[in-house]
Amino acid sequence: MKNLQSALLASAIFLAFSSSAIAAPISKAEYKSGKDSVSRQYSADKLACGSKRDNAKDICIEEAKGRENIAKAELEASYEPSVKHNYEVRVAKADAVYHVAREKCDDMAGNAKDVCRKEAEAAHVTAKADAKVAEKTSDANAMAREKTNEANASAQEKTSNVRKDAALDKRDAAYEVAKEKCDAMSGDPKAACIKAAKSRLEL
Repeated sequence: MKNLQSALLASAIFLAFSSSAIAAPISKAEYKSGKDSVSRQYSADKLACGSKRDNAKDICIEEAKGRENIAKAELEASYEPSVKHNYEVRVAKADAVYHVAREKCDDMAGNAKDVCRKEAEAAHVTAKADAKVAEKTSDANAMAREKTNEANASAQEKTSNVRKDAALDKRDAAYEVAKEKCDAMSGDPKAACIKAAKSRLEL
């Protein structure tokens, strides 16, 4: 059983690091070039399996398919980054490891083979469940950030409006004071006083 677990772990590591996603979005030309590169690599990997025999050949082919599917998923994620494509990359890796693990179980017989397949299935279910959790977590975090940004914008707008209202209230109050002072005058001096107050307060 330890040998099986080691084999599964080796497959997971091998497939998980067989290709890496590009962090920044790539151009359409790079995307097309990437697809061609993935296709060529798969053909080369499949050709290399020709020298193997029996189940070793089957395992080799499954590994080649797994690398191809992972590379395709990562290419899509690089071309159009999204939570959905990141999820598909995780699923592609989980599927690849699962198919290789099941193929390796064919080297066994009887109950050992049955147990091997059940363990492979359990690991597959776990990996896909983890992928779903990661997807939902990313969605939730994105939504929380969006709501936070909206809340901040709303708060800033409200604060700005309150400040404007306060400024108007202060200006009106200052004008009332200035006008009251002008009331001590009469005629042209009073008119000039009020005009100066309005100009000073930008009324």
